[in-house]
Amino acid sequence: MNTVIDACIAVLLASWNVLLESAPFVLLGFFVAGLLKAFLPDDFVARHLGGGSIASIFKAAAMGVPIPLCSCGVLPAAAGLKKQGAGKGAITSFLISTPETGVDSIAVSYALLDPLMTVIRPLVAFFTAVAAGIAVAFTEKHSGAGIPEAGPVSKMEQPDTCTSSCCCSHHEPEPVGPGKKFMKGMRFAFGDLLKDIGGWLFFGILLAGVISVFLSPEIVNRYLSNEYLSMLVMLAISVPLYVCATASTPIAAALALKGISPGAALVFLLAGPATNAAAITVIAKLIGKRATVVYVAVIVVMSFLAGIGVNALYASLGIGITGWLSASAHEDGGPLSVVSALVLFVLVVKAMLPVKGHVH
Repeated sequence: MNTVIDACIAVLLASWNVLLESAPFVLLGFFVAGLLKAFLPDDFVARHLGGGSIASIFKAAAMGVPIPLCSCGVLPAAAGLKKQGAGKGAITSFLISTPETGVDSIAVSYALLDPLMTVIRPLVAFFTAVAAGIAVAFTEKHSGAGIPEAGPVSKMEQPDTCTSSCCCSHHEPEPVGPGKKFMKGMRFAFGDLLKDIGGWLFFGILLAGVISVFLSPEIVNRYLSNEYLSMLVMLAISVPLYVCATASTPIAAALALKGISPGAALVFLLAGPATNAAAITVIAKLIGKRATVVYVAVIVVMSFLAGIGVNALYASLGIGITGWLSASAHEDGGPLSVVSALVLFVLVVKAMLPVKGHVH
């Protein structure tokens, strides 16, 4: 019994350390997300993604990078783009770049990983989204499917319909004045968005604690020392798994501290948020089964190639791919980290509590 209690305490302490490292950057990421929500017009994305041009695919990828939506939360947004006439290539691009990264996950990447991975992650997400968008557009063009005419949209495709239990919010009248817009953005970031992502973030932090305690470097060295095998294992785990970009970061950091290569970590960071078994069925309804196969295939291939390239980059810079993330680089940030961790914990609990009198 004492052994079990000691193990639980060790996991909680390891998880608390991860929370201390990441909390200030998580709060900063959500604050920026609130600013984007407040001052970026709701129809800004849709107005730039109409038609099936290559330019719209690049725009969709670029616009999706900073937006902090998970792989289920992006689905109603993508359905809205489809209803407003966006091409399948642009929709595909948006569906990939949006969940793979965001201002919140970029901030957490800087806190828990290294600066190089913080830059590489959104860049690869952008190019993966572009590649998939172009591949889907090319496939549709040569299959004769084309882009369907705008018509009645099923309930599954309504932009304000919740396709899953997460990332669902209700439309409100647009506030007038910068102050009211700012408050609306903050309510969204530290209310709806924190409710959607907060639970998964804490799950990721807790899982990182479990990995830190129970996964030894010897196990990683024995079974995951081959860089190609480790990337294949990460793909096998991450493709069907639901994990948002922010929550995937502490898990990848914990694995990296045990000796997993930066390429394998990047594979998990890319494929995990962009795919999961539940979302793929809805994506098939949005862009079609043929395009969905292309969607998943491009993510798998691009993630694997990016992993190989990142390992080569780190090696060329003289950074060992089994010790690229040092525990000494992740130390207690002092009172600011403690206060941020406590504030984040309170905000997540508050956001997840049911609102009295709220009717769904």
